[in-house]
Amino acid sequence: MLFLLPAYLSENTSISHFSPVIKEYIMQTDYFFVENEKTARKVVKFFAPEKKQSDLKLFLLDKYTENADIKEAQEMMLKGQDFGLLSEAGLPCIADPGNLMVKWCHEKNIRVIPISGPSSIILALISSGFNGQEFTFNGYLPIDKSEKKKQILHLESIVQKTGYSQIFMETPYRNNVLFEDLMKFLSPNTKLCIAANINDPEHEFIKTKTIKDWHKNKPELHKVPAVFVLGK
Repeated sequence: MLFLLPAYLSENTSISHFSPVIKEYIMQTDYFFVENEKTARKVVKFFAPEKKQSDLKLFLLDKYTENADIKEAQEMMLKGQDFGLLSEAGLPCIADPGNLMVKWCHEKNIRVIPISGPSSIILALISSGFNGQEFTFNGYLPIDKSEKKKQILHLESIVQKTGYSQIFMETPYRNNVLFEDLMKFLSPNTKLCIAANINDPEHEFIKTKTIKDWHKNKPELHKVPAVFVLGK
């Protein structure tokens, strides 16, 4: 079996927010696919502090991984070994490369078990006040300035024409640059939700305002995990 295990969005989140079954599955196997070893070990310790870190067998699965890179682990699964799949933050396979392994499991008739947990993308959407029936997650916007401007204006036009909410992200150290670009390119009456430090009991920040109002009170987003949503 492949357990799709959620990770916390903030280390300060209470463990009471999570299902006890996460710990049960972590205790059930020592084998995990992870995007980052250091983060994965912290997540395991968070959910199951009594589990010996020395027992963990971690296989890297990031955006550069191909099936050939994890052949050893796949052969173990074919022989009956259970594995867990750990995301960097939130749910696996959403803005996360884990779908490569999930796809392989379906092809090999290996059972996939998803476990409920937080998704910054969904939590940002439901907190925005925008359309939750029709929406698109656009991932990361282009780094190139002209391409980024084109994409921002395109997303704004979709919102204006269809009312579909448009969700996107940025690498945290580039958040302030993205915010300034949004201020520069979007119309004054366009509505933007910024959801930052989601699930952090002390520093969570979720606000929806028009671009005109965001100009009056600019947030500090440098190195802060955040999700941006355009909507009506």
